[in-house]
Amino acid sequence: MKIVGVTACPSGVAHTYMAAEALKKAAIARGHEIKVETQGQIGLENEITQEEVNVADVVVLTTDIGLKNTERFEGKTIVRIGISDLVRKAPVLIEKIEEALKNRK
Repeated sequence: MKIVGVTACPSGVAHTYMAAEALKKAAIARGHEIKVETQGQIGLENEITQEEVNVADVVVLTTDIGLKNTERFEGKTIVRIGISDLVRKAPVLIEKIEEALKNRK
């Protein structure tokens, strides 16, 4: 499965990057490809390209603040999750996404 994700938190510091790392770690542990963009206090990092969006099976977005450039994900399967839940429950989230996508086929 190919996953793209965007993380951001209200302060744009610790949780933005903790969530990105948790999501990447959980996805890789399950054998998935992933790219995570952070929208932190220092701006956009590791920006996801439109080509990467086009081939992604699912998009994971954090919900705590308004994210920039979300229109590029229109038409994709999107999972929205709070930043704290993503930090704490990334492995469970990945398992639920796998299950949901499997049941769609």
